[in-house]
Amino acid sequence: MKQFHPYSGKLFIGLLSLTLSLPVIAADSNMAVVLKRLEQMEQRIKTLEKENALLNKSLNEPYISDSEPEVSARLKALESQSNSYKGAVKIAEALDGIEVSGGLTMMAQGVSGTPENTKDTDEVNYRGDVTVSLPAGDIGASEGLLFAHFRVGQGLGVENPGDAFSSFNGTSFQRPGTNTSDSTILLAQAWYQLSVPLPLGGNPDLSRQHLELNIGKIDPFMFFDQNSIADDETRGYVNQAFVHNPLLDVGGDIGVDDFGFTPGVRMAWIDDTQKPLQYGVSMGIFGAGDGASFEDSLSDPFMIIQTETKQSFFTGLEGNYRLYYWRNAGAEDLLGNQETHSGIGISVDQKVADYTTLFARYGHQTQGDVRFDNALTFGADFGGSYWNRGGDAIGIALGWLSLSDEYKELAPYDTGDAEQVSELFYRYRINSQLDISPNIQHIRQPGGNKDASSMTAISVRAQLNF
Repeated sequence: MKQFHPYSGKLFIGLLSLTLSLPVIAADSNMAVVLKRLEQMEQRIKTLEKENALLNKSLNEPYISDSEPEVSARLKALESQSNSYKGAVKIAEALDGIEVSGGLTMMAQGVSGTPENTKDTDEVNYRGDVTVSLPAGDIGASEGLLFAHFRVGQGLGVENPGDAFSSFNGTSFQRPGTNTSDSTILLAQAWYQLSVPLPLGGNPDLSRQHLELNIGKIDPFMFFDQNSIADDETRGYVNQAFVHNPLLDVGGDIGVDDFGFTPGVRMAWIDDTQKPLQYGVSMGIFGAGDGASFEDSLSDPFMIIQTETKQSFFTGLEGNYRLYYWRNAGAEDLLGNQETHSGIGISVDQKVADYTTLFARYGHQTQGDVRFDNALTFGADFGGSYWNRGGDAIGIALGWLSLSDEYKELAPYDTGDAEQVSELFYRYRINSQLDISPNIQHIRQPGGNKDASSMTAISVRAQLNF
């Protein structure tokens, strides 16, 4: 039998004691680590609380200082940027729907062939226009609009030298009876427009027809006798015989005040059901004579009714066709006595090629004694894309203003058949805001006087838009 060594038992007992004590030693070691980490965490929390207090104090200050935490400076910068965006949004919301446009026109002209007693043959004038339109509240599905037009100017220009019916300068603007040193400023137009979608009570987003009502101080030519290329003396033709129907404008049947404006009301029905084709009927009733200057009632008004359509001919090229009838109960005869005038007119503009547009106007007097009772004007506009100048254009126009039998009997000179007018201009684009337009006009038999020498006007027009 094998003997058990006495030291073996002691060794066994020692090993057993060591094994049993190891977990206790390990537990004590882990506890120390945990306590140390808790102490570090407590210190970190105190540091964070201190930094948070400093950050809160910094954020409560309105300005950024060089001693505050970086995160505070960044937060303030972001807050400031956000506030600036909010301000811009508020401004944009306040200005939503407001449209402002303006233009400055300057004209220098010289005329040859005028009668010997003509004083002004070389003139310079300017005119500025500013228009503002802004929303004026809705009535149900109907939208309101307020429009204002301010005009300033100085210099009458050469206008109508001698006995000429037509004016060489449609851009001139100056208060009658004032010196050229006095610049004239005027609230030219101020009117309210209400657009009513049809049918009434229907979904306005699906409407393809609407009514328009305008009331206030108005330029009737904004809504009647329009023309896409012969309607703006600041960009196109300068002679007034080509800007509007001569019977209405230089003939005087429009009945407006000395500046071309008058109080009145306009009503229109517009149909876009077959868009881009369009159809419309409109009627206007305006003050005439003294009524145009707010010096009398509208008991003898100027009335005009117009039918119009926009069509696509020549393989889809756009054209506008307008036919109208007018009646002016406040007009004057050749002796200055009040009488009723009436007439019919046509205004047409039609693109016949990508960069070529033709226009024509015709007016016929049906009632009243006037200087000329038939007027025909026509012309063409050629876009500069033909010669790689897309912003440029060439315009050419001809016109006949046929004398009435009544005027032939009363005229103090030997009359012919008609005053004949022609104009040629080139519009040169300097940039998107500035155009320079040299222009030449010629009037043969001015005033229908067959013995009068022909007159020629050469001019340069500068037009600045903003």
